[in-house]
Amino acid sequence: MFNGFSHSVKGASHEKTGLVCQDSSAYKVCEDYAVCVVADGHGSKKHFRSNMGSKFAVEATISTIDRFYTEKEKFEESLPKNYKKIIKNIQKQIIIDWNDLVNAHLEANPVTEEEKSKFTEEEFDAIPPESYYGTTLIVGVAGKNFTFGVQIGDGTLVALFDDGKAVMPMEYNEAAPANVTASMCNSNAAGMFSGFYRDKQKLIAMFTSTDGLYTSFGSEFDFLDYHTIITSQLLDLENFKKIIVNNLTKRAHFGTEDDISLSCIFDNDLLVEKRALIEAEVQANKQRAADRKAERLKKHVETE
Repeated sequence: MFNGFSHSVKGASHEKTGLVCQDSSAYKVCEDYAVCVVADGHGSKKHFRSNMGSKFAVEATISTIDRFYTEKEKFEESLPKNYKKIIKNIQKQIIIDWNDLVNAHLEANPVTEEEKSKFTEEEFDAIPPESYYGTTLIVGVAGKNFTFGVQIGDGTLVALFDDGKAVMPMEYNEAAPANVTASMCNSNAAGMFSGFYRDKQKLIAMFTSTDGLYTSFGSEFDFLDYHTIITSQLLDLENFKKIIVNNLTKRAHFGTEDDISLSCIFDNDLLVEKRALIEAEVQANKQRAADRKAERLKKHVETE
C-alpha cells in the first residue's frame, strides 16, 4: 500500500525581496502506482512567471503518468522490456503537456506592461515566451514491480530500496554541459533529461527535492543520512508531517535561504517489514559520521 506527502517552503531570500515561492510539489498514490514530483522555477528575471511554470510542470507530470497507466496491464508488461523507449516517451509527453499548459495560460493572461517594464524592448523581444515559465523538474514513479525517475535541471532524487541504504540513482546535477541551465523551457528539453530504472529491488521509499534542500547540508553523506532518518519516521505520518514542515522551514530560513520542496512516496507494508533494518542503518550512519569526524580531526592534528 503506497502512501506519501509533499510540501514547499518559501526561502528567506524570497521573503526579504517580496518574491513568491517559485517551487511546486505534489504526490499521488494509487493502488497500482505512486508519483512524487517537485519543480523549481528559475530565479533570473527573464523567467518572471517561473512560479506558474513549476506548477504546470508538476501538473503535466501527474497527468502524463496517469495517462500511461490508463492501460495498466499493457503498460506494466511493456515497461520492463522497453523501459528506455517508454521513459523517453514519458519525458516527451511531459514536455508537450507542460507547453500546452504554458500556452493556455499565456493566451488567457497576456504579458502585462508591468512585467515588460523590467526589460528594454529589444531585451523583451529576444525572450522566447516559454522562457517566462522556465523551471526544473524531478520525478519519481513507483509501480508494483519497478521504480523509475526522470529529471531535468538541478535537484535530487533519493531512493531507499529493500537493502535499507539511501542512494541517489541520478547524480546531483548543478548544470547542463557548457553551463547551460537544463530547463523545461529549452527548445531541446526532451534531450536534456536524465533518468533511471530499477526492477530488481523493491522500493521502500523515494524522495524528490529541489536544490535548496541539498545545498543546506554540509556533505552528501549528511544529505543521505537525513533521508534514512526521515524514512524511519514515516510510519507515524501525521506526526512526521509536522516535524518535516518545521525542519524544511528552518532550512529555508537558516540554510541557503532558498525555496525548498520535498515530495515522498513509500510502500507502507514494506516499511513495516523493514523497520528494524532502517533503524539499524540509522545507527550505522551515526557511527560512520563519527568515524569521518575523527578521521578529519586526526588529519588536522597531523598537518599542524
